[in-house]
Amino acid sequence: MKKKQFLTLFLTISLSAFAQEPVDYVNPFIGTSNYGTTNPGAVCPQGMMSVVPFNVMGSETNKFDKDSQWWSTPYSSDNDFFTGFAHGSLSGVGCPEMGSLLLMPTAGELDVDFRHYGSHYKEEVARPGYYSTVLTKYNIKAEATAAPRTGLSRFTFPEGKGHILLNLGEGLTNESGATVRFVSDTEIEGSKLLGTFCYNPQAVFPVYFVMKLSKAPAEAGYWKKQREMKGVEAEWDVFSGKYKLYTQYTREMSGDDVGVWFSYDTQANEQIEVKIGISYVSIENARENMEREIPHFDFEAVAQAARTDWNKMLSVVDVEGGTKDEKTIFYTGLYHMLIHPNILQDVNGEYPKMESLATGHTDKNRYTVYSLWDTYRNVSSLMTLLYPSKQLDIIQTMLDMYRENGWLPKWELYGRETFTMEGDPSIPYIVDAWMKGLRGFDENLAYEAMRKGATTPGEFNLLRPDANDYFSLGYVPLREQFDNSVSHALEYYIADWSLSRFAQALGKKDDAKLFYDRSMGYKHYYCKDFGTLRPILPDGKFYEPFDPKQGANFEPSPGFHEGNAWNYTFYVPHDIKGLAKLMGGDKKFVAKLQSVFDDGNYDPANEPDIAYPYLFSYFKGEAWRTQKEVHKILQTGYHNAPNGVPGNEDTGTMSAWAIFSMMGFYPACPGSPDYVLTSPTFDRVTIHLDKTYYPAGKLVIEAPHATPESIYIQEMKAGEKKLKGFTISHQDLVKAGKLEFVLGEEPK
Repeated sequence: MKKKQFLTLFLTISLSAFAQEPVDYVNPFIGTSNYGTTNPGAVCPQGMMSVVPFNVMGSETNKFDKDSQWWSTPYSSDNDFFTGFAHGSLSGVGCPEMGSLLLMPTAGELDVDFRHYGSHYKEEVARPGYYSTVLTKYNIKAEATAAPRTGLSRFTFPEGKGHILLNLGEGLTNESGATVRFVSDTEIEGSKLLGTFCYNPQAVFPVYFVMKLSKAPAEAGYWKKQREMKGVEAEWDVFSGKYKLYTQYTREMSGDDVGVWFSYDTQANEQIEVKIGISYVSIENARENMEREIPHFDFEAVAQAARTDWNKMLSVVDVEGGTKDEKTIFYTGLYHMLIHPNILQDVNGEYPKMESLATGHTDKNRYTVYSLWDTYRNVSSLMTLLYPSKQLDIIQTMLDMYRENGWLPKWELYGRETFTMEGDPSIPYIVDAWMKGLRGFDENLAYEAMRKGATTPGEFNLLRPDANDYFSLGYVPLREQFDNSVSHALEYYIADWSLSRFAQALGKKDDAKLFYDRSMGYKHYYCKDFGTLRPILPDGKFYEPFDPKQGANFEPSPGFHEGNAWNYTFYVPHDIKGLAKLMGGDKKFVAKLQSVFDDGNYDPANEPDIAYPYLFSYFKGEAWRTQKEVHKILQTGYHNAPNGVPGNEDTGTMSAWAIFSMMGFYPACPGSPDYVLTSPTFDRVTIHLDKTYYPAGKLVIEAPHATPESIYIQEMKAGEKKLKGFTISHQDLVKAGKLEFVLGEEPK
């Protein structure tokens, strides 16, 4: 072989050995601080099971405690007190729930009080489908991986006494109560009660589990926290409580604070593996899930399978150019977006029907965790574009929920409706997919379900409890100081506008007019004195005294939920031109919108205003403002660090904003088939489209950056067609084959 050929071959092999796949860019620690509420645990794409390090319980030496404040995540990078791996957790939500079945390794004398047995840790490693750390108190390495419904942990012990504890009393859930029993010396089974997410006391549900160990213990038993009795001196201090150990009894154990312990005489570096299968239907299904998904104890094989699944999902998009941090932000965002909604059906296809004791069966994916107030704004569009077959299953699940329960979901959690947040968010979620050309679900059933929510009187309406005022007045008046009335109405407006578009497409002209006219009711709230939307009292007068800035930093605000008038005033995405007319014309609108950014009133983590930067592009000569503000938000709000999400991740919504923005387009109006264009972050993005839905099969976005400051669009082409405006329809985008940007350092 010639020297030159050999050198070329050597370099090719060397470079390929270090080539990074999309999965290698994911940093699961992004979003684990700054109330991002993500976690670095092991999970498969849209998996039912997640194995998450639980570090938010306090101790005598570490006073950080989930019970001392509102805390909606089992893990925070700001803490380092490990009390076990939680099995089944939520990612990026705003209310505490789940995060139970805590599996903990310890060494030395047996102690079942979590405030005693918890440990600080070091050497954390997290990647898709894998997590590990070293517990400094015991010198135990704790590792976790997962299959879709089954978790697998591996503990490497020092020489001496080693223990494995399953704590069924603690966790992030608001509910208590568990039952467990020994099946054999290496297997237990049981159930744990979960629920009451976001103040809903009725949204309760059980998780069933089966746990199996790779090695029989020398001893095993239960523990149970004893009630304090007056006049009887506690064995431990009152703060820790008193736990009774059961060393002989192995029949069923139940209680609010119970657990199971297994003790070993371990050799140095001895590894013991533990697998836990879960189900929301039955113990039998949990066992079948475990035995079919992980029939062995082969940790490396399970971890590799999870990595492969993640890489397949993430490889739908290839990005070139940009920095390593930007690629990490992009692929981690896609990773976070693909955690929820997650599957609910067991390997045999069974699942708990919505709000029912009945069990359903499906041959497809049945999903759960529908944080729709968040995800209808952009996650729906991204799923339609990148994963249309999964999006169809998500929508089909929503329609099945309607069949089972009589209502579309609002914020569903494991078969229970939590009624969290406001509005009628299933409507824009489904209509957005339909308007972008996604077919394959029963559109007539979908319309029936949507119309029910949009027309049922308030006293019977589970989705719109204040519907009567809305129907009769065209707005929702402020009847209590902090009733979120304006926020409710704005959500109804976008839902009804979406429904009007759907009705028009289905030939239902009268309905189309009814719902369109309703969607224009936002104009009632516009106050010229302040130039913002303003709450209205039952007598028709504006609420006073009024401060449009009240509500920042989660301060209560009359009429507005988790925000203020500035966060909501421009949330009329279906009629931006009409809002501009109210404000005195295009120039005044643009100036007022720019002031939101300049005066610090924009919140990049607040859903109603996340599309604000894109609104400039609807006005001639102002699109450069979109490009500037989007670039600034990406630079300041998103980082390759634990605080790398600008606030609560909201089950992928914050990530979807970044993903779209980095690719160069964004769905600024839910229910519309159009995207607003902006300057991409990467020189080249290749989207591998599903040919079943998008025959072109590929969309290449080219945007060479001569310098890092090249953020302003000079010209654009879609296919061979030069674009004159700054919007493009979904249909034109997926047919284009190529979207080309010419960028410069100055606005054109």
